[in-house]
Amino acid sequence: MDAATLGAIGVIVVGLATAIGAWVGKRGENLLGGYSTLVDNLQEERDKAQQKLAENEVLLAAAHAELTGERSGKAELLRQITELTTENARLHARIAELGGTPS
Repeated sequence: MDAATLGAIGVIVVGLATAIGAWVGKRGENLLGGYSTLVDNLQEERDKAQQKLAENEVLLAAAHAELTGERSGKAELLRQITELTTENARLHARIAELGGTPS
């Protein structure tokens, strides 16, 4: 082989090596860019989930407070019912004691 042929083969090899290097570099760049986008998307989704969790915890605390208030209100009503039932029984007995007929 003469020098011109070797030079041409060398240019072809260098050109192929450069093309392969550029292709591999671009793939790596795309891979890193895709990874970065994925991480950003996951962080954004995590932040939204944390915000929703905080909102749900506030609503849950409010529901617990409301339930506690209703329970105390219910307990008060049950106490009043018991008192009134006892008073009614006493009045029925007193009416009967006085010779009347309770209605």
